[in-house]
Amino acid sequence: MNIMPTAVIAALLLFWPATSATAMEVAEIVERANKASYYAGDDGRTEVRMLITDAQGRERERQFVILRKNIEVGGRQLFYVYFERPLDVRRMVFMVHKYLDRDDDRWLFLPDLDLVRRIAASDKRSSFAGSHFLYEDVSGRAPVEDSHQLIEESADYYLLDITPNDPGSVEFSRYTARIDKSSFLPVYMEYFDRQGQKYRTVEALAVEEIQGFPTVIKSRVRDLAGGGETLMEFSNISYNIGLDESLFTERFLRRPPREIRR
Repeated sequence: MNIMPTAVIAALLLFWPATSATAMEVAEIVERANKASYYAGDDGRTEVRMLITDAQGRERERQFVILRKNIEVGGRQLFYVYFERPLDVRRMVFMVHKYLDRDDDRWLFLPDLDLVRRIAASDKRSSFAGSHFLYEDVSGRAPVEDSHQLIEESADYYLLDITPNDPGSVEFSRYTARIDKSSFLPVYMEYFDRQGQKYRTVEALAVEEIQGFPTVIKSRVRDLAGGGETLMEFSNISYNIGLDESLFTERFLRRPPREIRR
């Protein structure tokens, strides 16, 4: 399942002007990249292994299953993330109802406390399960939240420079996305802080075609400021499996649906 966009680029490309694309063409690139990254098929299931390495080289592992259902292609969408390992996060659930015209609804079930917690919109760019990925990385950032400019085009890639429409709502001043022309998957992203320093990268390390959909099967995020990185590997990926919308409701936070199991 495509969850993480991400790959590598020379810094000088970041400042070359775009000469061949109109605003409409840029909008189409953004729309196709968003759909390729998060909307493959009508729904999907994937198993994820996440390896977290801190600045001192210490490692932790997470394993979880993601269910996804599209209500509207490119628009409303549902996510259900069920943690299986290790024991300290087992049965934890993260659920998202994603919208384009308002803030997403996000829930976190903490089994040790038997507590369902709503995640505020202001927390969407905080750490996901103690990793270097963010809550927003899991379900994606709505394209309408940013302004996009094509700054370079090659035979194989588009390079976009992206700035937030509400700078006060995020920790970055801008980011760049390198988008593969053949798949429209963003394969490398670089984030810059408010002082203009690059502090974070997100990279697609491996892509395969699954059921006709180009799919990221390995991705990595690096914390260039604080150190450390997180690797995610996706396996047993399936699309168009017929998930019911009712699975993505609060009743299943404490009782995971059978679709979590294969």
